[in-house]
Amino acid sequence: MSALLKFLLISISILWLIRAVFRWLLPMLFQSVISKAQQQAQAQYNSQQQRQQPPAGRIKVDYAPQAQKGKIPDNEGDFVDYEEVK
Repeated sequence: MSALLKFLLISISILWLIRAVFRWLLPMLFQSVISKAQQQAQAQYNSQQQRQQPPAGRIKVDYAPQAQKGKIPDNEGDFVDYEEVK
């Protein structure tokens, strides 16, 4: 009976000690992981911002619309006002 009681006492003590260490150690571990993730996100954001800024004094045109082919030129015909007849 004494061996069983000694075993239970040692097991409970070890589990309590492990629990206490994890309560102290895990928050520090999570804090370091979160800190690293924030630093990586900030670095990625900064690198994207640097790539998107155009060089000073230059203009970049990404899109130039094509001329409309269906438009009637000004020298073809006269415009007649429409008048509603009742």
